[in-house]
Amino acid sequence: MLKLTKKTDYALMALLHMGFVTDQPLVNAKEIAETYQIPVEMMAKILQTLSRGGVIVSENGPKGGYALSRPAERITVAEVIEVIEGPLGITDCMAGPAAACMQADRCTIRTPVEHIQQRISSLLEHMSVAEFHHMTLTPVAGPN
Repeated sequence: MLKLTKKTDYALMALLHMGFVTDQPLVNAKEIAETYQIPVEMMAKILQTLSRGGVIVSENGPKGGYALSRPAERITVAEVIEVIEGPLGITDCMAGPAAACMQADRCTIRTPVEHIQQRISSLLEHMSVAEFHHMTLTPVAGPN
């Protein structure tokens, strides 16, 4: 099952907060953590990781904090996931070299799984944080 960790959930929440919730130019980990009831230490680590990955920028000092490194329309969901989680792969062999798989020589599903992987990757690479935000404003229709 493809599943994002809480770290990725929190990273996306932080980016949406920076891009669409607050009108402050810089926000700190404590503000975001308190707003969404996330442990401050965890949020601080996530923000540091996003900063190292170039998704956000940090400014030190008493009035310092974090801001998006570029407009939310130019930050992809795939980029955020890869900065937080590492290479995107729906199976272990899709996230690394095929030689790492003990079944590589006899695998009968590799090609179909590669197609699924490519479609998921393409979707996430073409979905911006801004588009992700717009999806949060539109309720998803349930089953009829």
